[in-house]
Amino acid sequence: MNKRLHRSEEGQMLCGVCSGLAEYSGNDVSIIRLLAVVLSLFSFGSAVLVYVILAVILPKE
Repeated sequence: MNKRLHRSEEGQMLCGVCSGLAEYSGNDVSIIRLLAVVLSLFSFGSAVLVYVILAVILPKE
């Protein structure tokens, strides 16, 4: 099976980036979302910028 990183339309909240990362890594989507929130709080907004860039760059499922 060929794993590709993409935005997932199933279970998405905003753009599907966290859901796609969870599918790609094999982790629970709640863990990825929690990690994204924690990183955005402690990285002074750079994690939000990375999320927006991934939302634009990653293809939809």
